[in-house]
Amino acid sequence: MKSMTKQCYFESRVRLSADPLTTVSRLASAGLHEDYVVYEGEDQWSFASGVLAEITLDRSGAELRGPEEIQLPWDGAPLRQVQTLLDRVPVEEWRAYGWAAFELAYAKDGDIGSVGGQRLLHLVVPHTEVRLKGDWASLRSADRETLAAAVAVLSDEPAKQSPEPRPFDVRRSGAEEYQRAVQGAVSEINAHKFQKVILSRVVSLEHEVDFVRTYVSGRRGNSPARSFLLRLGGTEATGFSPEIVVRVGADGRVVSQPLAGTRALTHDAGRNERLRTELLADSKEVYEHAISVKIACDDLDSVCEPDSITVEEFMAVRERGSVQHLASRVAGQLAEGKSAWDAFAAAFPAVTASGVPKTAAYASIRAHEGRARGLYSGAVLTVDRDGAMDAALVLRAVYRQGGMTWMQAGAGIVGQSLPAREFEETCEKLDSVARFLVPTDVA
Repeated sequence: MKSMTKQCYFESRVRLSADPLTTVSRLASAGLHEDYVVYEGEDQWSFASGVLAEITLDRSGAELRGPEEIQLPWDGAPLRQVQTLLDRVPVEEWRAYGWAAFELAYAKDGDIGSVGGQRLLHLVVPHTEVRLKGDWASLRSADRETLAAAVAVLSDEPAKQSPEPRPFDVRRSGAEEYQRAVQGAVSEINAHKFQKVILSRVVSLEHEVDFVRTYVSGRRGNSPARSFLLRLGGTEATGFSPEIVVRVGADGRVVSQPLAGTRALTHDAGRNERLRTELLADSKEVYEHAISVKIACDDLDSVCEPDSITVEEFMAVRERGSVQHLASRVAGQLAEGKSAWDAFAAAFPAVTASGVPKTAAYASIRAHEGRARGLYSGAVLTVDRDGAMDAALVLRAVYRQGGMTWMQAGAGIVGQSLPAREFEETCEKLDSVARFLVPTDVA
């Protein structure tokens, strides 16, 4: 393959006139491009719009579209193909943004028989990008006109907006069907087919949702590990992720943060403390969490230096919107010759959204849920030319695709699970989003 001339960005830097949430929502509403991704990382917010280069993956293979077009037929190593195509992107100091579907888990392990015609991964190196950190915004764009338009959005006085959400009752349907699925999974676990599975339920919405204003409303009412808002290739979503799948630094340090074990988080401090105490003492929840941490350690051990895996935090309680979770943090150092994509492949999908062991859990998920998950329990991610990656687990979100709008949430099923309690757990998680939905007809 011949080398391509590198694409350079025009750059600017301006002081912020509003908080990062307001700023990224204004950029998303400005119409700079049809497609965009907003990503709130650990210490930086990013807005990416338009396309300089685009990589997609499905069961037929991987494809790069942009200044150079390359198609790689399926060879059984899809994430290696993604890395190969990223290495061909002719853009200086690129960062790619995008998403991975849950079903990528099947494909990356060689099972394309369980994958339909859906897209498994979609990444873009943006035409225009804004990164917000502290009081400043760093902007870059492939042309001066769009850069000036983005600067103008940031320089204008922000309009006063108080989006009024219309809460949705997530308890009024689906209980009987979901509880039957839970009971079926408990029977499978007691028959020693697997140890744990996360089963989810879908809640279809009856009204159109304003995704940008829902993002603003929901982010103000949640305390996520990561948040995102995207419209990319016909898929729309906004959500408030409680945990990361994996974070990889440019220095090769890898972190995973499994969350498992849940109780409601209310406006009553006394009740919250009682629920917290109950959570920490509940043998079912502690067991569910412990096996999730064990699998997270095993996942990272396969790509990290020997003896570098540590559990830096174990069974802390983290507040995430309408729920509180048991949370741990597992870290390691990438082994020589391994990349961020190897770490992602090892950790994806998150054990807290799939099960133990994963392959047996996948079969139960397909049998009981009856439809592809797509973006739900997949990942929204950023990946940098220097090897850094940040991948958020896609939970606590609302989705729109193919004319349908829905929410989705699950619960971790183990042998001690009670169907009524697991249904209630899905409701507690759905409320992280359902309380903040802003219809398109709200002025």
